[in-house]
Amino acid sequence: MTLNMAARSSHRYQPAATDALLIDIADYVANTPIHRAEAYQAAAWCLMDAIACMLMASSYPACTQLLGPSVPGATLATGARVPATDYCLEPVQAAFNIGCLIRWLDFNDTWLAAEWGHPSDNLGSILAISDYLSRQRLAQGKPAILLNDVFTAMIKAYDIQGVLALENSFNRVGLDHVLLVKIASTAVVSDILGANQQQIINAISNAFMDGGCLRAYRHAPLTGTRKSWAAGDACRRAVQLALMALQGDMGYRTVLSTQNWGFCDVLLKGKRLQLSQPLGSAVIENILFKINYPAEFHAQTAVEAAVKLYPQVKDRIAEISRIQIETQQPALRVIHKTAKLQNPADRDHCLQYMVAVALLTGQLSADNYEDLFAQDERIDQLRAKMQLKENPQFSQDYLDPEKRSIANSIQIFFQDNSFTRKVLVEFPLGHKRRRREAMPLLRDKFEQAVSTHLSGKKAAGILRIFASDGILTQTPVNEMMALLARQ
Repeated sequence: MTLNMAARSSHRYQPAATDALLIDIADYVANTPIHRAEAYQAAAWCLMDAIACMLMASSYPACTQLLGPSVPGATLATGARVPATDYCLEPVQAAFNIGCLIRWLDFNDTWLAAEWGHPSDNLGSILAISDYLSRQRLAQGKPAILLNDVFTAMIKAYDIQGVLALENSFNRVGLDHVLLVKIASTAVVSDILGANQQQIINAISNAFMDGGCLRAYRHAPLTGTRKSWAAGDACRRAVQLALMALQGDMGYRTVLSTQNWGFCDVLLKGKRLQLSQPLGSAVIENILFKINYPAEFHAQTAVEAAVKLYPQVKDRIAEISRIQIETQQPALRVIHKTAKLQNPADRDHCLQYMVAVALLTGQLSADNYEDLFAQDERIDQLRAKMQLKENPQFSQDYLDPEKRSIANSIQIFFQDNSFTRKVLVEFPLGHKRRRREAMPLLRDKFEQAVSTHLSGKKAAGILRIFASDGILTQTPVNEMMALLARQ
């Protein structure tokens, strides 16, 4: 009787198989080499772009007031440096700081699919843990982590986030895309720390166990600055979960598939998560850059179109009767706003606002979202004249893996019944199809930010590192972070 009961009990409580998605991600991170030169070139561009974004964001008090230790004085002399500041912090809080700087101006790279997001957000955790570990290793007489290793981690984080975004739409159930930053960063940071495959699975399972935060802070009437620090928060949590896994904390092998209580049943209404293609390097090779305009990406081509129309309308603003904008369905869902805008975070996610500024000034910068500029009454007057409608072909091409366009068109009508030509921009300047045109401008963005925000000696040091691929890949990450720091 006792033996039979024991046998039945053993059978009843035999652990279920680990969710395949956790195994796939961990195996990719731990065991898959990356050989494509195109991927490493793209990673270098993405790092350049993220550095530019961090340095530019350091001029905005709304961002810098959130930086520093979790409480005054909680610094770590041998910790991770925070670019453009004097802060040296333990890596969990450093990840938050770096993530905030990268994301603050809505100017870093982008990936668009069923879910959208910003894969360079992962650099908050990657740079923080890499700088911290490098300094610890050097103190022990061991070699530092090289930027080439950072690029490998970037490629993998980008692919985890981006491939999960291809057919899994978290925004449709009200969850924010920074969930994918946390998952991707947890995986690659665990690997950087030296975790084995089971520890990586444990860490990732806890990232899923956290669930996802609401994306209400990206939408009216609640749009606010959290959308600029949410990625930093995801980076902070990722580093924490990775460190806990290395300390032996357990994982949850069926966190996704468990009935009633698992991630898919609770948060996705029973829809299964899936990887629609093998993990590799496709995401970083096809990443979208924001070259000229710090704006939500679905509006990038609309701003380009408005800038092209600026010479025709700049002297006829008061004569405009109607502005017809055709766009894709995601733009209508995310950045179509007609109500009063409350703050910079609200304005940089309003297609009508961005188009109005471009028509009035012929450009768009981060300063155009600030309260002082937004007092121009002509902005809301133009917004009121805009009519937005979905162009079904734009929506179809947006999802077409062979095109991935982000099209917008604008046509302006005047009171005397005259009108401009319809200006259509299918592919934004930062699209892979326009790399030849965009890369010199991306380097200009980077070099201008470095020269403006770093001292002459440090700026020269950063520019020297990025002037040669041979120097770049073999540079210890701690040396680059020291040049980016203000101290």
